[in-house]
Amino acid sequence: MKVLAMTALVGAMTFVAPVAQAKSDLVVGLQLEPPHLDPTSAAAGAIDQVLYANVFEGLTRFGPDGSVNPGLAESWDISDDGRVYTFHLRKGVTFHDGSALDAGDVVFTLDRARAEDSQNAQKALFAGIESVEALDDLTARVTLAQPDGGFLFNMAWGDAVIVAPESIESIKQSPVGTGAFRFKGWVQGDRITLERNPDYWGEAARLDSATFKFISDPTAAFAAVMAEDVQAFPFYPAPENLPQFEADPRFQVLVGSTEGETILAMNNALPPLDNPMVRRAVAHAIDRKAIMEGAMFGLGTAIGTHFAPHHPDYVDLMYLSDYDPELSRQLLAEAGMAEGFTTTLKLPPPSYARRGGEIVAAQLRNVGIETEITNLEWAQWLEEVFRGKDFGLTIVSHTEPMDIGIYARPEYYFQYDSPDFQALNAALSTETDPEKRSELLVQMQTRIAEDHVNAYLFQLAVPTVADARLRGLWADAPTQATDLTGVYWEE
Repeated sequence: MKVLAMTALVGAMTFVAPVAQAKSDLVVGLQLEPPHLDPTSAAAGAIDQVLYANVFEGLTRFGPDGSVNPGLAESWDISDDGRVYTFHLRKGVTFHDGSALDAGDVVFTLDRARAEDSQNAQKALFAGIESVEALDDLTARVTLAQPDGGFLFNMAWGDAVIVAPESIESIKQSPVGTGAFRFKGWVQGDRITLERNPDYWGEAARLDSATFKFISDPTAAFAAVMAEDVQAFPFYPAPENLPQFEADPRFQVLVGSTEGETILAMNNALPPLDNPMVRRAVAHAIDRKAIMEGAMFGLGTAIGTHFAPHHPDYVDLMYLSDYDPELSRQLLAEAGMAEGFTTTLKLPPPSYARRGGEIVAAQLRNVGIETEITNLEWAQWLEEVFRGKDFGLTIVSHTEPMDIGIYARPEYYFQYDSPDFQALNAALSTETDPEKRSELLVQMQTRIAEDHVNAYLFQLAVPTVADARLRGLWADAPTQATDLTGVYWEE
């Protein structure tokens, strides 16, 4: 009997099916490749798209709903006068090279960001800092020149992530952060690979590895997703394909909102665009609905100012720049340009810009404005347009959250210089009363809309196509990021 029983047991074991292992890697498609990998020294949102929350972390961080949450600082105290923030850092946090995070790294990061020779694209976020001190290894004190109701919000930006001094020399090619993933490799022109950080201070990532694959062409993006070579594609660049994906049980389609104000930016220092009447003529020549239909297949929300329509303080100011080509021609005549003029239209790679640019060019031609279109790669756009200010018009989506303050910076690429707006922004930065802040934000939105600084097109939607089994992806994009720290495969 014992022999028979053993034989039966062996036979049963022979036919036991192997236990399926949950998938632990992920390939994410992105349209734009970062120019380098230092989020604290470039304006390219593509850097944050890969590294924010995954590799780099700040004192605070954005949640998927746009809320500001503790990050490397587990808590903080604010002085009664609103000028002194004392941050209490988490214990046991290490950088990916094994070195310990301490308050000295906070001092280094913030002092570097606000230094005179700082290359930080959002240096204005740190301009109000008077001093940064390490009180002990886990306590950092930041003193502001004036109270700033948005300071904790500012510290959640990708431009404010904490970096260590010993990693700066090689940060652009080999970033070292504190996040749930660590950098593994970059094949330029193709992909960036991250791997799970086994020593992460918080809840460990459930993915063992993640590869970001760069696919700029919308047709190629469609083919890669359909072939399942890519399992998630946030900011999917060909929205005309979404119905096909929705009908295929292999996929899920998420359509969320972003902080991305998509604008036809105008160089306010370049004639004839330095004339507000001409800028107004440009704005009235634009049919937002036609652009959204042609470039985004209807996705997005029309806007009349540089502010997110889902924000409670948003004001609908589209009436100030309604589509009215006849009025546009009249304004050009009053400005002494009845025959129109010619200017450049420089377009970065995203589909909303390239597709939208062709439509904008046709609409402007209808009122006598000719555009010389140049398609630029991202690094070229940053060099010529953002830094060099060598452009007449461009189309770009500003994906940073709550960024209306850029209009208070005359040196910013569209070069709007309004003392009145700068005074409003200065008042906002020191105001802590919610009702008064709302009043100031309304005035700021109205001012730039009345000055027609730019032509405001639409709030960018974020369509994501993903494998139907994937869980934990952000639907909305409160900042330009692909946060994979909570992503996993359903077993």
